[in-house]
Amino acid sequence: MSATPPHVAAVVRTFSQQFSSTRRGARLARLLTCEQLRRWEVSPGVADRAEQVVAELAANAALHGRVQGRDFRLTLTDDSVAGVLRIAVSDARGDRLPSPMTDPATALDTESGRGLLIVTALADCWGTAPYPPSGKTVWAELSRTTL
Repeated sequence: MSATPPHVAAVVRTFSQQFSSTRRGARLARLLTCEQLRRWEVSPGVADRAEQVVAELAANAALHGRVQGRDFRLTLTDDSVAGVLRIAVSDARGDRLPSPMTDPATALDTESGRGLLIVTALADCWGTAPYPPSGKTVWAELSRTTL
């Protein structure tokens, strides 16, 4: 008699919402992220990191990716099998791609521009992808197994 190993159900949960490209929209994106991660029972360490990453990416979308009359979209994807939480923020400005700061010392002297340094420090990886027809998505991934 052979026993079959237990089957682990693959669970991928997604939350997606559009927000106005304003400071208020960026704040609401952060607040709804906190609530969604609490519902998904994401560990506090990962949830804190994710909240800060969403705050930075949403603020960038509202400030640098804003096109009059166009919203930005936040998508959270929790993949339990891969152990990864993916954060994606899409905006309408595909012509304005973020560039990672190469000299952190320079960033300390400027009034802004440290958001991607924070994302780099908190996320396991991040990048960009086209968001048709003319926008971009900035994404970041956080391991659910750390912290």
